[in-house]
Amino acid sequence: MAATTTSNSSGGGNRIWTSSLAVLALAVALVSLLSLRAPPPPPPAPGMADDLPTSVHDISVKDIKGNDVKLSEYDGKVLLIVNVASKCGLTNSNYKELNILYEKYKEKGLEILAFPCNQFAGQEPGSNEEIEQTVCSRFKAEFPIFDKIDVNGKEAAPLYKFLKSQKGGFLGDGIKWNFTKFLVGKDGKVIERYAPTTSPLKIKVTYQGSVCKFGI
Repeated sequence: MAATTTSNSSGGGNRIWTSSLAVLALAVALVSLLSLRAPPPPPPAPGMADDLPTSVHDISVKDIKGNDVKLSEYDGKVLLIVNVASKCGLTNSNYKELNILYEKYKEKGLEILAFPCNQFAGQEPGSNEEIEQTVCSRFKAEFPIFDKIDVNGKEAAPLYKFLKSQKGGFLGDGIKWNFTKFLVGKDGKVIERYAPTTSPLKIKVTYQGSVCKFGI
């Protein structure tokens, strides 16, 4: 009896082991089959990384009169892009120094692009026409002034979304105040970001051959 019981136990164990292997093999086959039949992943949704601009030159903006401007027009220029306001404590000093900087370097490849923004204490409340009149008559700015925009939040202009993605600021990427400055190279890539309190005249320009370099 003892020998028969041992034989039956051994046979049952073998049958269980064989069944387990068969189930495992079936599971592997099913997984392989499902993997082969899986649909391809969907294409990236609009606005995903593949759709992001690679340089400032890929972006279009509007000038102060509402005309479309392709920033590719500034290919080969060094750009200083500034969010401006007419009623800020930094307004007078920044416009004065930006004028000096522009006068000094505009013939050597510098362009200053000013974008009015009313997101900081409501310090640029006027219409485009009022802003243009103020900038021209009071501050005597010769560099181009563009359409009033948002630089933060859901309605931030595509240009500023790009600038912030390239150069974050202290304690986050958001623009902190009027007269934040972005330096953009001739290839449309962001080189540096300067705080609102950085004096434009501290941004020095040197030339090595045909290459224009800026730095504090």
